[in-house]
Amino acid sequence: MHIAHLLTGGNSGNREYYLAQARSKISEECGELVAASAIFETAAWGNEMQRSFYNQALEIKTILAPEALLTQVLSIEQSMGRVRKEKYGARTIDIDILFFDDQIINLPQLTVPHPHLHLRRFALQCLNDIAPELLHPQLQKNVRQLLADCADPLEVLKLPGKDPTKLADNSGNERF
Repeated sequence: MHIAHLLTGGNSGNREYYLAQARSKISEECGELVAASAIFETAAWGNEMQRSFYNQALEIKTILAPEALLTQVLSIEQSMGRVRKEKYGARTIDIDILFFDDQIINLPQLTVPHPHLHLRRFALQCLNDIAPELLHPQLQKNVRQLLADCADPLEVLKLPGKDPTKLADNSGNERF
């Protein structure tokens, strides 16, 4: 069994609904959902002339190998309407593999730990919510330390009153 840390995010349509759907699909198709961070909002990173993003970190237990997990999350993105038109463009959902156990993976299609994690406050803030002591195997700093050292100036706001375990329907109404 492996432990993977993922980051979900999106800025198109009903952002909360898409995060909920991603959580559900990841749980069904990738492995057991162990933890989910609060939902955070931040300005778009890389292309700031678009709607803000909602982001959430997830921890899962999975039997999938790293490449199989990547294939599965890309399939989930596609099933949820993700279209890759422009780099850093608007999207319904984005699912990144941040960590996979304590492995260092450098393949043409997959780099783990995520190569930009330590540069992105929004990713670190979400991950810090569920795994502050998780050690980056290359940088030898935990998530809390990486967040404290992060120079990214974008403000990250925790959305108040959002229960990450509730699933929103397409109207934005929560269901249990």
